[in-house]
Amino acid sequence: MRRSIDYLHGKRRVAAELITLVYIAIIAEIAIATGATYVLFPELGALSHDIFTRPRGSWARAPFRLVITPVITALLGTFVTRHLPYGYVSVIVTVAGALAIVLGLRSPIAPAISAGLLPLTLGITSWWYPPGIVFGTVLLALLSTAWKRFAVALPNAIVASPDEDTTPGAESWWPVATLILLVVIAVTVVELTHLRFVLFPPLVVIGFEMFVHTRRCPWADRIVSLPIVCVLTAAGGFLGRHYLGVGPGASLVAMAWGVLMLRAFDLHVPPALAVALLPQVMDSPTILYPVAVGIGTSLMTASFALYCHFARPLLEN
Repeated sequence: MRRSIDYLHGKRRVAAELITLVYIAIIAEIAIATGATYVLFPELGALSHDIFTRPRGSWARAPFRLVITPVITALLGTFVTRHLPYGYVSVIVTVAGALAIVLGLRSPIAPAISAGLLPLTLGITSWWYPPGIVFGTVLLALLSTAWKRFAVALPNAIVASPDEDTTPGAESWWPVATLILLVVIAVTVVELTHLRFVLFPPLVVIGFEMFVHTRRCPWADRIVSLPIVCVLTAAGGFLGRHYLGVGPGASLVAMAWGVLMLRAFDLHVPPALAVALLPQVMDSPTILYPVAVGIGTSLMTASFALYCHFARPLLEN
């Protein structure tokens, strides 16, 4: 695994993970109590885990863009869902638009791409969806600021420069084009299999980091473990929903299982936690959900391996 010296370790890491679990449980309770289902935006699992365990990471250092980027992509996704059926055109418009927003804002908040695709995947047409995301991200930004003040400074830590960590627009457009092509292929698989969640929203986030930020992506060199971890977190999320229903208890169990899987495989892949939480906002998830996740992640990782072997060396020369 590509280790970063800005990760918390030992007791501080455990404390950060516990804070993440409590945060998700609170968000889930608010969603249930208010009836505002989409307050529990699944990528909050990914964002909170990375922000609390990496208080000097790129996501934690961009609280303003943490709030605005997912909201803008959510508005785009909701608009597209209200006007176009699920298919090649709607998916390409949504994904390409979300990528353009992230790159145009020079935002490190890659999970915002998932915020754009989620309405199309689930058929969300309510304009309450973007405000629901605002609540969760604002609360996370505030908690993150407080956590950084109390977290003990990391010994010998080196904070990456903004140009290195928060300016994806400086990257080549070829990886982005490759990612969009893979999204088209994934839609084809969805059309052939009728498994909508082959193209589950966090998959595009996983692919974005792998293709565009290869050198600093912690799972880019773990392409064998990645599909296994995602399938296991998806299965845990599905079983939590099946036996515990929707609510803070099921969300807490799903997140705890996801964190345990990341620990067991020693793999820092925050979008896998969004995969675990996704069944909480699905209408009627079935056992085919983890199967679809396995197909999608296998497609993405196999394509990335081929890209690194054939295309990337040519682009770098």
